[in-house]
Amino acid sequence: MLKIDKLLSAPHGIAAVLVRRAPKLVLPFAERSKSRLRAVLDNGEEAALFLPRGTVLRGGDLLVAEDGSFVEVQAATESVLQVRSEDPHALMRAAYHLGNRHTPVEVGRDYLRLEFDPVLADMLARLGVSTERAELPFEPEAGAYGGGHKHGHDATFAEDYAAAQAVFHEHHGHDHAHGHSHSHDHDDADHVHDDHCGHKH
Repeated sequence: MLKIDKLLSAPHGIAAVLVRRAPKLVLPFAERSKSRLRAVLDNGEEAALFLPRGTVLRGGDLLVAEDGSFVEVQAATESVLQVRSEDPHALMRAAYHLGNRHTPVEVGRDYLRLEFDPVLADMLARLGVSTERAELPFEPEAGAYGGGHKHGHDATFAEDYAAAQAVFHEHHGHDHAHGHSHSHDHDDADHVHDDHCGHKH
């Protein structure tokens, strides 16, 4: 069994002739999101992957086995929903609502692509975008779905969170990040604010 423990992410600069000769590891996205995996290469050889936790393989990446040989990663075709709209705003709204559901999404210049799901297809139709089931490679956005949901230590988390909050506030008109103010039962004009009043100052 071929043991693989190194990854050269594309673009890797390895000569094209070496890449063409390398056996292929063809996997759907769910399998490419696993750092520990046993699989069969296209030449019939078995391989065991031992990669760093959180590794997500992309089509075009090169794996390096313990014996120094290369294996090229290819994204398998799988059932996806291809989402399109002539209205860019409708496509943006669709992306927002999919993101709200933590759905892995591939973002193209004029399309969205996600794993086929009839419930999400119905939601997207109600948002006014067109959906079509297809068999295509699936390469969702990097960062947010490295083996799971995004966490605070991800490099782009703060930037993405701020952008999401801006969209949310624009849509709702107020900030849900803080509690709404409520009136007190007493007349605040007669209330003395000191160290014993129980309010935070």
